[in-house]
Amino acid sequence: MLDWLRRDPREEPMLELAGRQIPVVIRRLPQARRMTMRLAPDGSEIRISVPSWTRTQDALEFARSKRSWLAIQVEALPQAHPMADGAALDFRGHRFTIRHDPALPRRPVPDDGALLVGGPESSLAARLKRWLESEARDVLAADLAEYCARAAQPTPSLALSSARRRWGSCAADGSIRINWRLIMAPDPVRRSVVAHEVAHLVHFDHSPAFHDFLGQIFEGSVPSANRWLKENGRSLYLPFG
Repeated sequence: MLDWLRRDPREEPMLELAGRQIPVVIRRLPQARRMTMRLAPDGSEIRISVPSWTRTQDALEFARSKRSWLAIQVEALPQAHPMADGAALDFRGHRFTIRHDPALPRRPVPDDGALLVGGPESSLAARLKRWLESEARDVLAADLAEYCARAAQPTPSLALSSARRRWGSCAADGSIRINWRLIMAPDPVRRSVVAHEVAHLVHFDHSPAFHDFLGQIFEGSVPSANRWLKENGRSLYLPFG
């Protein structure tokens, strides 16, 4: 999936929304025919894609003209809550209620809608995050092997990503990175991202041939998975920042 240019946020133009100063990241794309804009999943920046000939000032005016819409998006961002006894945590698309008891084993155990976890309360959030990352590594590795077999490709190395700007990537050398937070999303959503990156092993672009091949190896609905990420993806950033 395409990434956003990495720059020093202090050098980006800012737009004040809902009492917050939010960077405006402008990306010039040769294939773009019009300006498009969206808020980053975690609300950390406003992203504008523009044709290569567009002036920066025009892009900023476009953002300012949509200030009311952007403010609504910012205010609608899910609110973070501490990882503590009684809090909710999603795992593979199912919502669990954290049940913390210091006497329980430190490794979390899903149990009929509850997530049982022991150990000190001070390190509870860190243990939950390590558990999710461990589960993500195992599940994503299985996904990757399955889709590579369907694509008749050797299984490349897998790395977990903590990126805030994309869900997955496939490098020119064939290595694949997947955002570990997808372990909190429903299985078809997570698997769609893995299938997307595997399809890049065959078509290193977003051509019609790529999308056709993705449809051949992915068993679900790509538009539905993309829609879920667009509507709910920002919530995956909240529990652990």
